Amino acid sequence: MEIQFDYIAILIQLLVAGGFVVTTMVATHMLGPKRYTAQKAEAFECGIESVGNARLPFSIKYFLTAILFVLFDVEVIFFYPWAVNFKELGGTGYLKMLLFIAPLFLGYLYVLKKGALNWEKGQM
Repeated sequence: MEIQFDYIAILIQLLVAGGFVVTTMVATHMLGPKRYTAQKAEAFECGIESVGNARLPFSIKYFLTAILFVLFDVEVIFFYPWAVNFKELGGTGYLKMLLFIAPLFLGYLYVLKKGALNWEKGQM
């Protein structure tokens, strides 16, 4: 079995980084103060005192809008290489991009028709 010396530097770096993390966590646990109070056990958010239950349900419209944003945002990433190489791709590249855009546009029209982006009450 032949040892590959190319990866020894990476292995050493991983060992040093892992050792630092473990040493730091153990040291802070052993040396840090241990005062547990009811006030420290409370949830803390931006200096505002917690009110009510954190398990209240969100409106489905919030999640639907978030999913639609992610869907269409990720698809837009594929437009950049096409725009950069537009001249080199020629007519076939243009047709391929139209075939890519068509289902996205149909999906967008479907979302609009269903009223998924209407935030007024009674819609959806």
